[in-house]
Amino acid sequence: MTLALTNATFIDRNATSVRTGTLVVSEGTNGTIDFNSNVPPGAHAIDCTGKIVTPAFVVAHHHIYSALARGMPAPPRSPRNFVEILELIWWRLDKALDLDMVRASAHAVAIDALKSGVTFVIDHHASPNAAPGSLHAIAEVLDEAGVGHLLCYELSDRDGSERFEQGLQETDAYLTNHQGLVGLHASFTVSDTSLQRATELALRHQTGVHIHVAEDPADEQHCLQHHDCRVMERLERSGALESRRTILAHCIHLDDRERAIIAASNAWVAQQTESNQNNAVGALDPQAFADKVMIGTDGMHSDALGAARATYLMAQRAEGGLSPRTAHDRLRRAHAYLATNGFAGDTTNNLVILNYNPPTPITAENWPAHLMYGVTRAHVDSVISQGRLVLERGRCVRVDEDALLANCREQAQRLWEKL
Repeated sequence: MTLALTNATFIDRNATSVRTGTLVVSEGTNGTIDFNSNVPPGAHAIDCTGKIVTPAFVVAHHHIYSALARGMPAPPRSPRNFVEILELIWWRLDKALDLDMVRASAHAVAIDALKSGVTFVIDHHASPNAAPGSLHAIAEVLDEAGVGHLLCYELSDRDGSERFEQGLQETDAYLTNHQGLVGLHASFTVSDTSLQRATELALRHQTGVHIHVAEDPADEQHCLQHHDCRVMERLERSGALESRRTILAHCIHLDDRERAIIAASNAWVAQQTESNQNNAVGALDPQAFADKVMIGTDGMHSDALGAARATYLMAQRAEGGLSPRTAHDRLRRAHAYLATNGFAGDTTNNLVILNYNPPTPITAENWPAHLMYGVTRAHVDSVISQGRLVLERGRCVRVDEDALLANCREQAQRLWEKL
């Protein structure tokens, strides 16, 4: 059904104009938006009463599998470094997941994403003891709620050859009928043979890889000790950087040679400011490849705008300053990644309606500053995904969020009891 957003204040994706009037939104993957002087016959009218309407957001790197971790029991002992954070927390959690927990995690993220004005998630999934069918289950849940997606399964040798093969088979089966990427954990948990097989699989499906890079010095140290090169040099030799669909997450502990490799490659970079601070691993220095950087949440939440604000504030010191406009462009760069690579789901008829009544004027020039200093997920009123209303006045339309969140709590309790 066509939607007509009357009395809308529309700000385009690139924040180049502010326009008021009736915005007509057609449904579907090829749907369009356009201003009209009248409500078309048969259209469903929504009175925006002057509210801001702008393109919905994208999370460029997520971990749906961690959605049930919030408030989980403490690990057996306090981690002393980043590798121990993985060993004592995240690798214990991902091995405890079953498919019911994976589905619940996807429900939790879908609801959280829509309430944050997000209609597309690029996810990096891991469930070593429940790999078969996991990507398909996540896709089904996100589709039902109205959240677009680009998924991958995290391949790694850390749990043995059988688990690697299961992950590879799930990836191959999923990519046969779905858009997606080939996931890898990180250089320090992937052998040369596994890296080659993953790269070959990506080439066969005409897609890229999605891998964590130099999140901690341990990744670089392992690469130097075992492969006699640095992480980006290893990935370059493997051919993983040739695809313009490849995503490199984190990229913190790089040297100048590695930064130059990224700058000259087809790969994109996903920045994870909040997670990096949470794990005390440092901050991204993107100056050599700033036009390739997107913003993710690394599974901490699904609020892309909140992650952009954290990035903006952190960059005042870590990057020697960042303007609201540059932070805005980095937030919006995931749209360019998806469009450049022909991925479906991030359409012009994905919109968020913001109940934001500012104390100062809004212009195209200062809208990025309003996003960095004023607008939050609390202002998300309604969300439209591919021309369909999926969140109305803060409530999910296509799914029963109360029932689903109740099930999430049950599955979280099951998960915690297994830890």
